[in-house]
Amino acid sequence: MADEATTQTPPVQPKMQVLGQFIRDMSFENILAQKGVQGEVQPDINVEVALDAKKRPTDHQYEVITKYTIGSKNKANGDQLFLMELEYSGIFHVENVPEEQLHPFLMIECPRMLFPFVRRIVSDVTRDGGFPPLNLDTVDFLALYRQEIERRAAAEQANSPVS
Repeated sequence: MADEATTQTPPVQPKMQVLGQFIRDMSFENILAQKGVQGEVQPDINVEVALDAKKRPTDHQYEVITKYTIGSKNKANGDQLFLMELEYSGIFHVENVPEEQLHPFLMIECPRMLFPFVRRIVSDVTRDGGFPPLNLDTVDFLALYRQEIERRAAAEQANSPVS
């Protein structure tokens, strides 16, 4: 019996490696500077996050794309202050992740690894754009993933024929 326990192989651990990361697309519009400052400015920040993942032609490689739309409006009059759109991607080598867990892994763990770099880019661009540096709050990618799954389930239910 002791021989059986020693001959069992330990479970294989998931393996992930970041092969590269880059800005796919970015724009920043300083609308406040274009219109000029009128009255007191009290910024109200809105951040929207979207995620996407694509299998690459090479085995075990995936591109994970995080899309951020960040807008700031003046609380006092509702005027737009700035608008930033950022698509930031990472190329990941992922092995030993079961097929049923691959999608959540790509949509939760990979964006979590990219986020500190996105935070730095947003901070630098808003500062360079003439505003105080915007330090994004941490994004809960697990909650974001769950919301997307619920949204898709509701959409499927709404589109299914009634029996």
